[in-house]
Amino acid sequence: MNAFKFLIEIAFDLFLMVVLLRFWLQLAKADFYNPLSQFVIKATSPLVNPLRKIIPGFGGFDLASLVLAFIIAFAKISTVMLLFFNGWDPVNALVGGVITLFKEALNLVFWVLIIRAILSWVSQGHNPIEAVFHQLTEPMLRPIRKILPPLGGLDLSILVLIVALQFLQILFMDLFR
Repeated sequence: MNAFKFLIEIAFDLFLMVVLLRFWLQLAKADFYNPLSQFVIKATSPLVNPLRKIIPGFGGFDLASLVLAFIIAFAKISTVMLLFFNGWDPVNALVGGVITLFKEALNLVFWVLIIRAILSWVSQGHNPIEAVFHQLTEPMLRPIRKILPPLGGLDLSILVLIVALQFLQILFMDLFR
């Protein structure tokens, strides 16, 4: 049963990350014509566009994408409850949906930072995915670089941000236990 639970959770989590990535791309005003951006837009448009008719954006935030992300997180928790815990509790599903949404948002930032770091080591030139990851993460890394002194060409700002993200995730999980 754990294998099936894993497959269900990973399917929900991957799509949730794509929807959160859409929200983040629009928030960061990343290059819309980048192949990665185009993939994210095309993968999420069938569900986001109908929601946009009901839920307009507000102050530069794509609320329809954010609502869809919560719906996916809520559906994940509800599905797992129904299939593996023989019952469904709406309050636990709502709280679990919020926790899942926050956790996956932190995981998304973590993986984008890891991939950006790896690409910076192996990339031979301009890589379109690396360019989008730079647009997404640079606003978070710039303040850290202002505080950290340069260390002979080593950029430790990504490492500092990853540690901060892991701290936030552990703190958040401790608060909700």
